[in-house]
Amino acid sequence: MVRIQVRLTLLFIVIVTLVLGISGSYTQYTLSKELEAGSTRLRSGVLTRLQTSLPSALWDLDKTKVDSIVAAEMLPPELVGIRVYDASVGLFAGAMRDASGALAPLVSDGALGGTAIEAPLVFRDAVAAASGGTPVIVGKVVVNFSREQIDAALRSEVLRKVLEVLLLDVILVAALGLSLRIIFGPLRQLRDGLFDLATRGSDEVEELPESRRDELGDVIRGFNAVQRKLQSIIERTRQAEDAARRSQQETAQAMLDLRRTQESLLQSERLASLGSLVAGVAHEINTPVGIALTSASVLKDATDNISAAVAAGNIRKTDIVRYLETAGESSRLIMNNAYRAAHLIHSFKQIAVDQVSEARRAFELRAYIVEVMDSLQPTLKKTRSEVIIDCPSGIEFDSYPGALAQVLTNLVLNCVEHAFDPDTAGTIHIGVRCEEGQPDARAQWIALQVRDNGRGIAPDMLDRVFDPFVTTRRGQGGTGLGLNIVFNLIAKQFGGTITVSSTLGQGATFLVRMPRVTPLAHSKGEGYGNGRE
Repeated sequence: MVRIQVRLTLLFIVIVTLVLGISGSYTQYTLSKELEAGSTRLRSGVLTRLQTSLPSALWDLDKTKVDSIVAAEMLPPELVGIRVYDASVGLFAGAMRDASGALAPLVSDGALGGTAIEAPLVFRDAVAAASGGTPVIVGKVVVNFSREQIDAALRSEVLRKVLEVLLLDVILVAALGLSLRIIFGPLRQLRDGLFDLATRGSDEVEELPESRRDELGDVIRGFNAVQRKLQSIIERTRQAEDAARRSQQETAQAMLDLRRTQESLLQSERLASLGSLVAGVAHEINTPVGIALTSASVLKDATDNISAAVAAGNIRKTDIVRYLETAGESSRLIMNNAYRAAHLIHSFKQIAVDQVSEARRAFELRAYIVEVMDSLQPTLKKTRSEVIIDCPSGIEFDSYPGALAQVLTNLVLNCVEHAFDPDTAGTIHIGVRCEEGQPDARAQWIALQVRDNGRGIAPDMLDRVFDPFVTTRRGQGGTGLGLNIVFNLIAKQFGGTITVSSTLGQGATFLVRMPRVTPLAHSKGEGYGNGRE
């Protein structure tokens, strides 16, 4: 990770170097142009002077004058050598600059360094010129110029600019380092403080010193204020968390108590249903048992009378005929009422045992529904409601008969209590069909429908009928737990679903879907909690 201070330093170095480089390049270009112009002027001046002064001396073959003219022109260091040629003789005179920079006479026509420029030497005699004579070319001059001074000056300027850039960069780095230290020192303190605040507890982080009286001091004071605010928020949060934790524990305990109370109420509701069944069956059995007891008493009296007549020896045919008539009628009454009582007891015994034991077994569905409805006859006969069972025979159900009896009992009694007025006749239809298109015992799912033609369920109650303690008969014996028990039994013990639909004035329909064989995951049930959980 590249620090901001380093990046800023590099950025400023690049900017300064770039600006100085551009400026130096322009200066170098300007200097080069100036040196080139000066060199051009020097060349032009040297050639002009030589072309002016040498022709007359060369015409007179005055070597001394030629040498002095050449020596005078060789003073600038840019000149490497001057060679003067006579038109008829060839090399007439000359001078050159040796390696040490000193002037030396030119003794041979050898190659010289630098750039050679040749110019003709034209002699113009005054008399000949006055008479209109033609100028005479007496020879030529060859001047060798060197660029070393120009290149050296350019190199020196480049070196100076480079040193200037380096010096400015060093000064800039030093100044920028000192300047940025003023800024980044407090920033590092802020960074360390923020890191400690993020990784450690707010109580463990010390506040930063607030001695500075500048913008960074304001930032530090703001950081300390934020830290104090954060500590206050964290403290309040901790207190709120502690309060929420205590409230959660209290809520959990209250929920546990509520569940226990609800389970107790649900169990009481089931036992109350069983108690009502017992009372109804006991009341229903009372009649056939009383008739059988009365018939047995009549039969006993008739038997005692005929026995006394036989013992006295005055038995008559009419007595025997009367006794046989009485015995036959009494036996018939005893048999019919005993059979009726036995049937009621058998139905009650099966239903009661199933509801108490909650054991799982296989049973034939239609026959069991008939038994449950028979056990409800003592209650149903007090109303004008008629129960119609529409269930095909042969459907083997592997599940909990006691739970199923509870479901059927609650649904039917719910229709009796809520769908019809006491003096209103009504019909309760219990229909069963096998799903998956196969109307036989091999179907995997059973659809059980309990439908009435009563007053129906209000729309605002339709979504809440399975909630606990929801009832329209509060204060009249209704607890609001019957349909909640049904919902939980269907969902948790049978692994099925139950839905309700209703139209006011047209009755209500409860549709139960459950597997023909209850899955093992639901074999033990899961209690009778809130059906909306």
